[in-house]
Amino acid sequence: MLDSYKEATIEDLGEIIKIYNSTVSSGVSTADTKEVSVESRLEWFKTRSKNRPILVKEYHGKIIAWLSFDPFYGKPAYEQTAEINIYLDPNFRGKKLGQQFLEEAIKLAPSLGIKNLLALIFKKNSASLKLFKKFNFKEWGSLPGVAIIDGKERDVVLLGLKL
Repeated sequence: MLDSYKEATIEDLGEIIKIYNSTVSSGVSTADTKEVSVESRLEWFKTRSKNRPILVKEYHGKIIAWLSFDPFYGKPAYEQTAEINIYLDPNFRGKKLGQQFLEEAIKLAPSLGIKNLLALIFKKNSASLKLFKKFNFKEWGSLPGVAIIDGKERDVVLLGLKL
């Protein structure tokens, strides 16, 4: 059975990292070029607040997806803006799980004090671009060639949604 989301706990971090690392080799979903360790992400996890949580979704008690609301730019004037990231277990991609999770996150965001959601997506990640645009995220900017993965420049598209 597919559970609703819950706030991640430190015990979930291993599964969160496992899902994240499953995307690294594709060079499409993350700017990390090597897998990360739980230890390297402990500080990231510990600095979360109630207003910028990491959420997980489970299926039969196993984490199959996670989502984070990350602070944008770390300055007080941007407190009402958050970057959103979604990662899915490889076995659950293409099954509308990302769509369901994004819809839930958009509904939750105002209660977290979020008025603007941002998504930074590689231009070649057509599946993610399509997903976010389905929920009325608009292109707010383009960052040409800002990332280099496998020796190739990658463009990043900045999508935004005013809530």
